[in-house]
Amino acid sequence: LLRSFSCISRISRRESGNPPFIRYQSFPQPSRDIAMAIMEQAGLKPNRLTNIWVPFVVAAIECLRPGGRLAMVLPAELLQVNYAAQLRSMLADRFERIDIVACNDLFFEGAEQEVVLLLADEVLSEPDPKNKCRITLTSMDDVASIVKTEPEHLISKASPKKVCHDSEKWLKYFLSAREISFMRRLREASSVTSLSTYASVEVGVVTGKNAFFVVDKEQVEEHDLHDHVLPLIGRSNQLKGAVLSKKEWRELSDDNKKVYLFTVDPAVNGSLSSRVKSYIQYGEKQKFHKGYKCSIREPWYSVPSLWVPDAFFFRQIYDFPRVVLNTAKGTSTDTIHRMRCTAPVKLVAGALYTHLTAASAEIEGRSYGGGVLELEPSEARRLMIPKDLEGALPIAECDRLIRKGQLQTILDENDKRVLIDKVGLSQRECNMLRRIWEKMRDRRMSRRKSR
Repeated sequence: LLRSFSCISRISRRESGNPPFIRYQSFPQPSRDIAMAIMEQAGLKPNRLTNIWVPFVVAAIECLRPGGRLAMVLPAELLQVNYAAQLRSMLADRFERIDIVACNDLFFEGAEQEVVLLLADEVLSEPDPKNKCRITLTSMDDVASIVKTEPEHLISKASPKKVCHDSEKWLKYFLSAREISFMRRLREASSVTSLSTYASVEVGVVTGKNAFFVVDKEQVEEHDLHDHVLPLIGRSNQLKGAVLSKKEWRELSDDNKKVYLFTVDPAVNGSLSSRVKSYIQYGEKQKFHKGYKCSIREPWYSVPSLWVPDAFFFRQIYDFPRVVLNTAKGTSTDTIHRMRCTAPVKLVAGALYTHLTAASAEIEGRSYGGGVLELEPSEARRLMIPKDLEGALPIAECDRLIRKGQLQTILDENDKRVLIDKVGLSQRECNMLRRIWEKMRDRRMSRRKSR
């Protein structure tokens, strides 16, 4: 199919289909090279993250005559992932109107992939970056309501919004035009900045085999690993509040949780005890050293990038983008991001507990079939926070309230202390931020419940 697409151009009035969802690494040759060549011919730059559904859509667009229409069943990644950003721009440059129908339910039984219906009308004869493309994004409660509804009625109640030709994700089109405009104004406001102004967010430690390198207290004792372990947080459920203290980490250790990271400094590699050597030999018998990450290290059991963060930043989020102050001086696996601050960490962490950051996270992050919001480091660094870090509820008080299940109390208090007093928002605007957060959060979490 891709080979035939590469040989023809602009022959069709309509293109429709459900292209394959296959990761770059899993798509066989020579088809993969053909697919990537089609993207390059269209002026796009594919990379090793590109899923194969993207070149299928590009090829379909290239086959359309002026005035043609496109209809596709696509993964919801279209709205949110970075590798689809070029395709989003292409669609906006080439079509006069785009309608997207999403669903709170999953379309296909037994499949965890969230999908959307893409309906694009009136393809232009030439790409136009200044095209005034209008887009609607409609959310339906269940698949049955979509199947039973006439196509024109699926989108009749949705108000069209103008596509902004920039790096914004299309998730924001779930919001009203007024809400979108409000979020754009905040992004440009002098009293608001990005998290990257005060902190860097990076992935946690990539061990190559957590089953071997992440150990508990009993394993430390059994294999005499005392001189070769570091304090660690391996799971987000080990972080209960907004602060991780040394005392709380020791309690996790005493409860035999896996909160130690085994690694050997190459400088002492020649003076290991017999029990440590035995543990390493056990790993080699299990062929752990053959894994990619381990195989490119020398020695394979020396884990890199062990720096200790100022705070932990949740990678996967259920309700709110949690930040946890790291007074335990431990590191984390790559299930949790690490944050290093250029401003006082207590101020940065406290300023993140606002409806501003919550709403921003729902737009910058990505969600999948299970309803979990995920933030990659680059997305986390784009989160909006107040430029003035002073005035937020102290992080110790945030910790106390979170442990009591009173997150909303923190956010409401910081509306007054930060968003009104420092950012200059009105109470009505604070309420709008809360509604944006709740609308986006509840939509993705409803899919989790439906499963």
